[in-house]
Amino acid sequence: MAFLRISSSFPLLGLLSLSLLLTTTTSLTTTTTGIRLSIIRKPAPNVPIFREAPAFRNGETCGSPAADPIHVSMTLDANYLRGTMAAVLSILQHSTCPENVMFHFLCSRLEPEIHSSIKSTFPYLSFRVYRFDPNRVRGKISKSIRQALDQPLNYARIYLADIIPVEVKRVIYLDSDIVMVDDIAKLYFTGAFWSDPELAGTFGNRQPCYFNTGVMVVDVDKWRQGGYTQKVEDWMVVQKQKRIYHLGSLPPFLLVLAGNIKAIDHRWNQHGLGGDNIEGKCRSLHPGPISLLHWSGKGKPWLRLDSRKPCTVDHLWAPYDLYRSSKHTFEE
Repeated sequence: MAFLRISSSFPLLGLLSLSLLLTTTTSLTTTTTGIRLSIIRKPAPNVPIFREAPAFRNGETCGSPAADPIHVSMTLDANYLRGTMAAVLSILQHSTCPENVMFHFLCSRLEPEIHSSIKSTFPYLSFRVYRFDPNRVRGKISKSIRQALDQPLNYARIYLADIIPVEVKRVIYLDSDIVMVDDIAKLYFTGAFWSDPELAGTFGNRQPCYFNTGVMVVDVDKWRQGGYTQKVEDWMVVQKQKRIYHLGSLPPFLLVLAGNIKAIDHRWNQHGLGGDNIEGKCRSLHPGPISLLHWSGKGKPWLRLDSRKPCTVDHLWAPYDLYRSSKHTFEE
């Protein structure tokens, strides 16, 4: 987890573990309304069917969604849709102001079936879906140690500032294999951090470090101003020529941003629960309190549960599984 400052002249906001997104202006928009319309569609063969989630409402202390929005971005992939649904449910369930959360989903293809699946599962969810053009990274991706890391959509996070609306100033990016067990608003830091000379001075000296790019909060205005999309792409070109690293989209982020971030409590990204990238062996939780669980690595909880060979930590994911045929039910 980390706070991002991208260059000394452009203090970027909090990057939790890091990750961004991309691309064209085509979008499907859904906003929260008081009217529910149900459309019966024949399920697509590659799109799972999910149960409808409960409606979550704001607490009395919440401001309006327009005045105090919390922007969250994730990618949409049919292979990871089950994980995405669980992640969204966990975020809403533990949020004090769930109606203020606005989701920005990126996908390689604008598939009506997936859009309809999200709408029917979360009828009151505020979200937009944007198309990410895979050609943006085609020819720039080098083979890594795991095929899933080589998919174009895995690189969409690099282009987040290019696709989300310009009025969005800060966004939380999350991988699809996470479960939130704390209020997501606690990650949405305000300008007070940057206006405090002592806090902002944290980034005075850059010290290289490692961070995970599956969870982050980024000031996308500063990202745009600093031209960081191009800086990350430049390292992808170097990798294509000289192969200087082995792991997908993470290394170019490290090369550009390491040292320009500030670590925050590890509780906000308990990553590695999916094991290593080769065998995906079981791992236990790290000591200490937990706000977000992250199944980074080869092993995904829904696959291990279905195979009846789950790891102990996978049972922490199961209560958020909305997959209709799942034996693990959500307790309303």
